[in-house]
Amino acid sequence: MIRTKSELVGVNLKQQKILIISNMYPSEAAPSFGIFIKNQVTALEAAGLSIDVIAINEPGRGKLKVIQKYLKWLFKGLWCLLRGYKYNVIHAHYIFPSGLLALLYKMIWKKKLVVTSHGGDIDKMAKKNKFTSWGTRKVLSEADRVIAVGYRLYDDILKDFDVDENKLSLISMGVDRDIFKPLYNEDTLRKKLRINENEKVLLFVGNFIKDKGVYELFQSFKKLRERDSNITLHIIGRLTDKELFDELVNKAGGAAPIFYHGSLKQSEIAEWMNVAEALILPSYIEGFGLVALEAMACETPVVGTKVGGLEYLLADESGVLVEPRDEDSLFKGISLILDNPDFKESIKANGVRRVEEHDQQRTILKLVEIYNEKECR
Repeated sequence: MIRTKSELVGVNLKQQKILIISNMYPSEAAPSFGIFIKNQVTALEAAGLSIDVIAINEPGRGKLKVIQKYLKWLFKGLWCLLRGYKYNVIHAHYIFPSGLLALLYKMIWKKKLVVTSHGGDIDKMAKKNKFTSWGTRKVLSEADRVIAVGYRLYDDILKDFDVDENKLSLISMGVDRDIFKPLYNEDTLRKKLRINENEKVLLFVGNFIKDKGVYELFQSFKKLRERDSNITLHIIGRLTDKELFDELVNKAGGAAPIFYHGSLKQSEIAEWMNVAEALILPSYIEGFGLVALEAMACETPVVGTKVGGLEYLLADESGVLVEPRDEDSLFKGISLILDNPDFKESIKANGVRRVEEHDQQRTILKLVEIYNEKECR
């Protein structure tokens, strides 16, 4: 539950009107596309703030589709610019391109500009070409407050983009613990999800793309199946590359028990997390790794690679850290969970303590404090 208005640093929240600009936001057709941003918007509204959103809410790929959806988004943003005077704060998620559109509101209406970096905008987009590099640096320079969602990302922005440390904050997107929590009815859940009592579920949640380490995931799963036929692999998320999926299924044995469930609601993902032996995140790049915290909040161990935010989140045996792009390391990490019940319980307890640091209540309080800062650079 979000805290009451009176607990939110004593501000008159009715005077705060916030415009959120994002190039990711969920829809009924794509419920997981930028769901973490919608969760934050919902929490801010529950805290009493008035929020408007300009966002792309469908993940369609293909050159023509991408051009169409960005032009539509840009047109809406420019049209709303005529009413930009009514907002107190413009908050962009992803530095480029969202931050560049948000910068227009700051330049024309002199509004406070807050930008949140989620990792891909720094690790990939900023390096794409000269224009994206220039746009990223321009937004970071002009923003009143820059938020990084993870420790490694914070350090990269500070080091590589010469951002004033006084305007750089570290705030994760936070975990909604009303959704992601232990569900103490595993037998009922197993029946609902059609999982037999002997089945050992390994879970992957995320976009099915090469950079998520899916090759290593499938190869490790193949090795695990050779020693324990009760192990199954369940995939939740957007199937971006169907050909890659089919190829990896064939390499893993063809008839191996690998199940794809598509994009699910968060409440449904929480159910799968509760029955899983472990959540596996073998990513090559990961800005923060919110899904890891969500699993930890369900008291599910996480095996993840030493990249980005995962390296911090899973440190101190809050999870199991393995080498990226290394199927043997991943195999050994998963085996640690499956073969050592006492170690598994220790990992679960440490994970819950890590979640406490990133409870959504805390992150919303920090964000509201930023919105309330009076200075505008």
